[in-house]
Amino acid sequence: MPAPEKTAKRPLLLASVTLLSLSLTAPVAVAAPTPTPAPTSKATSTSKPAKPSPSGSASPSATPPANMSTVGGERLGQPGTQVNLAPGVPVLPKDVTARSWIVADAESGEVLAAHNAHWRLAPASTLKMLFADTLLPKFPKDMRYKVAAEDLADVGAGSSMVGIKEKETYSVHDLWLGVFLRSGNDAVHVLSAMNDGVEKTVREMNRHAEELQALDTHVVSPDGYDAPGQVSSAYDLTLIARSGLQKKDFREYCSTLTAKFPGQTKKNKKGKTVRETFEIQNTNRLLTGDYDIDQYQGIAGVKNGNTTNAGATFTGVAERGGKVLLVTVMNPQKSDHNEVYKETARLFDWGFQAAGKVQPVGELVPPKGAAQPGAQPDTTASAPAGAGEAGGAAGGGTSKKPVASATARSGSSGMGVALGIAGGLLVLLGGAAFLVNRRWPLPDLVRRRR
Repeated sequence: MPAPEKTAKRPLLLASVTLLSLSLTAPVAVAAPTPTPAPTSKATSTSKPAKPSPSGSASPSATPPANMSTVGGERLGQPGTQVNLAPGVPVLPKDVTARSWIVADAESGEVLAAHNAHWRLAPASTLKMLFADTLLPKFPKDMRYKVAAEDLADVGAGSSMVGIKEKETYSVHDLWLGVFLRSGNDAVHVLSAMNDGVEKTVREMNRHAEELQALDTHVVSPDGYDAPGQVSSAYDLTLIARSGLQKKDFREYCSTLTAKFPGQTKKNKKGKTVRETFEIQNTNRLLTGDYDIDQYQGIAGVKNGNTTNAGATFTGVAERGGKVLLVTVMNPQKSDHNEVYKETARLFDWGFQAAGKVQPVGELVPPKGAAQPGAQPDTTASAPAGAGEAGGAAGGGTSKKPVASATARSGSSGMGVALGIAGGLLVLLGGAAFLVNRRWPLPDLVRRRR
């Protein structure tokens, strides 16, 4: 029986979230003494390799396979920590216990350091990034959908939920807020129903992963709920996040702190039918903070996850000093509260110190379609669904006509309209060819400013 998705255990204290961007304090940098000069760069290895695991399954051992994918470079297929040591390069933090992690430049695609980058592990709800990147363009935000009982029938026991009720109507905007903020498996299943079902959605997600060259990834359940054979890797999750961040809607949702979500329709004391809303908060603790961790300066998303099989997983994007980094951390072995966020913060600190000093150990490859001369990434908001794209949804309660506005909008505590990212210009070759594999700008990426 699949293990349940864990839900947040503590309420978020967000009374002053609208002042969040003004209240951030600079984080303490990880101590970074200059290492002993070495004549050549080298990779450090902290894990003893094990025999390769069967294709499509998570490694059963506590050590990575001896042979992993080399997508993005030979070094990334080697077990252990890969980083180029040289004078002036800060040392990596010693208190990172994750089974797998990666630090990459989100725009250039350079991988600054990695640890078992291609180890195929259970992804938990970080897989929802692939779900969103696959389905976001299909339905307009203000399209409304009435939920049927069968839409929620296959939601796993103990799943994280946003609180969707059958026979109630929700906008697509509502549903995506539920996916990103509360990691709602119920919202994932409703959107999958709108997409003609879970099986079709899983097929499309696997095809999209292949297009992104996220070849470590195999989807079984679109919500990331533990399932036999469902795997991804730190490398793949970083590729997926990078792709998703090209979409305006993706950036908006993953950076929203709180929002109003529609509740159940009821009659009040006067007998009038009303539908109240309730507040939902983002479970990304680097975005919101918690009692034992501060909001991370420059954070702008992306997605967290936690299941029994996967442990804690997280992919984050942050900007500082004109640099935009992506960090993915999978399954810290230390069990402290919020450990995945603490380790991510340490790796971000190192990455911002090391950027421009350390020679990369690999790169984030472009999608297959973007590798052609002249190809450019999608920098627009999700497009409205065309004729037939929203048809045939399970439950029979679909309205195919968009309404003027969605029921819920992200609150003032959300990051709102993106503020634009410094740089982010297209790199041209011969006046037209866009070198996606060398520079992939993140347009309008939401930033936190002091």
